[in-house]
Amino acid sequence: MTPGMFALMIVLIVLAGVGASIVVPSLRRTLPLVVTFVVGSVMVASVFIPHAPFDEADDKFSSFFNIIAAIAFVLGGLNLLKIHGEKISRRAHHWQYNLVTVVAFVVMLGAGLYSLFLPGTWQGTVQSRGTLFNWLYQATFSPLQSTMFSLLAFFVASASYRAFRAKTKEATLLLVSATIILVGRTPLGYYLTFWLPEPLQFFHIPNLSGWILGIPNLAGQRAILIGIALGIISTSLKIILGIERSYLGTRDS
Repeated sequence: MTPGMFALMIVLIVLAGVGASIVVPSLRRTLPLVVTFVVGSVMVASVFIPHAPFDEADDKFSSFFNIIAAIAFVLGGLNLLKIHGEKISRRAHHWQYNLVTVVAFVVMLGAGLYSLFLPGTWQGTVQSRGTLFNWLYQATFSPLQSTMFSLLAFFVASASYRAFRAKTKEATLLLVSATIILVGRTPLGYYLTFWLPEPLQFFHIPNLSGWILGIPNLAGQRAILIGIALGIISTSLKIILGIERSYLGTRDS
């Protein structure tokens, strides 16, 4: 199937779905469930059946997903302007922040679109050095991001102080492990235990730090990843089978 035929098929399907939902209002809930079931089933089958037409499903649907994502970005931008514009017009609480958001959005959007027509080095994408879009990004977003991460360090330190209070066995274990890792990643950890003899090399703080990171920490990470994977599988099956319907934007669940 050529890309043109695929695009035409998608457009016809969308138009047919919109028309059917207008004629039969009940299809507004049923049709998305059917589409989700069909697409989800095809994508699952493409993993286990590497033959036509399933082997092409990933590329075809990925292209369609990119088109939907582009449309969603446009809708998201319009929704952002609508929500913040309403707060600015009625002078809501802290409306100045909404004004900053709208101005920043319009300026960055305008720079990204206008850079297509600028001559010389100002023309190009955000990744290209010397362009207007890149200059605005580096001069505004990067410093703000660094500032936010700098402030986050103080919140992490405060949360660590509260969490590391040895009130329970679990908190004590967390405190001891965190202290060993923190000290073991610095030269201080080596100088504190370098005098231990060869049979006790395991108890050198850098070695203990590496053991905690490589054994208990790695085991916990794998357990969390397995749990996340099982949760994704469970949620995906619920969505494909129509059990989970919150994505429809209705009260049905």
